[in-house]
Amino acid sequence: MNGSDRLQCRAEVLKIERVLAVAPGGLSFLDGRSAADLRRFREQAVAALFDRAPDMIDRIAAATRLVPASVSAAIAQKALGPRLAGAVAGRMEPARAAAVIDRLPVAFTAEACAHLDPRRIPDIVDRLDEDLLVRIAVALAGRGDHLTMGRFVGHVRDSALLRIIPRVDDTAVLRTGFLIDRRDRLGQVVELMGQDRLARVVAAASGAGLWPEALAMAGMVNGERRIQIAELTADRPQEELDSLVSTVAAEGLWQALLPLVALLDDDRLRTVAALPALRDPALLADAVRAVAASGLWGALLPLADALPTGSRTVIAATAAGLPEADLTALLLDVERRNLWELLLPLVELMPEAGKARMFALPAFRQAGPRA
Repeated sequence: MNGSDRLQCRAEVLKIERVLAVAPGGLSFLDGRSAADLRRFREQAVAALFDRAPDMIDRIAAATRLVPASVSAAIAQKALGPRLAGAVAGRMEPARAAAVIDRLPVAFTAEACAHLDPRRIPDIVDRLDEDLLVRIAVALAGRGDHLTMGRFVGHVRDSALLRIIPRVDDTAVLRTGFLIDRRDRLGQVVELMGQDRLARVVAAASGAGLWPEALAMAGMVNGERRIQIAELTADRPQEELDSLVSTVAAEGLWQALLPLVALLDDDRLRTVAALPALRDPALLADAVRAVAASGLWGALLPLADALPTGSRTVIAATAAGLPEADLTALLLDVERRNLWELLLPLVELMPEAGKARMFALPAFRQAGPRA
């Protein structure tokens, strides 16, 4: 499992724990499952729990149609409480649910949202007054309920997001982005944030120990937004970047970081290459093995080329000891991307036995550099 998948799996497990009301760490049997498998399991769990709701929930939802929305709101507060009210709202027609929510205290609604059928959120959000939607989002952030925010934010219109973003703190943005259900919407959220706010969010990742969340967000956006995050990260002070590299090494997230490094211009790449953390032989060897497992040679080789000779020698020696299948994959990738000018200097730094292995590989003889 690569680093990006590992982050997706971490987010999915948190979501499943919420759905099943399981304490953190209580689903160890899910370890090793793919993000796609976990997502399917979560969707099945949601369907099983909410589609088989007790008849009483449906009867309460039906009864709300017989009285004004204001009366239903009063009953929700005085008789049902947030948990049951959230369950009932998920069984109501979206327009009716929105009308009742409009008459509830925002704090009550924010608490009830955690118990709402996630599948009903888009239709209800679409019918809520924008001012109310903004207040609910801010209340969720205040409660630290980033998981419920992650369910909602992908369905919130841009005009509301523009009002919500300035009202929530930087760590809330990171935690919510990490848990967002609609990953395809995160790029638009990042664009709405603007350069200055995004820079503060990246800075908060270091101060709050949220580098994994920041890497996950970067992995969910494309094009200019991803480059923007990569550059803002590279512009952080050296000690913060060192903490990023240390976190990546400790949590096995090289496959999430290296594609971002590959997006940097030469000056920023040299800044990263100068980090003290990238002098650690064990850390560099771990990075090489992670790259071999994921085929990210095109991301590692430019960074390796910018590293000092000592670090490059460690990378070369580690690569020389890889299994033949991994070395063959490296050579084929280099040939496809025409990266021989980056690989050959590393080959020169390999031990003599390593060089001999490389030169003897059929892939090297067939696809090696042409004179």
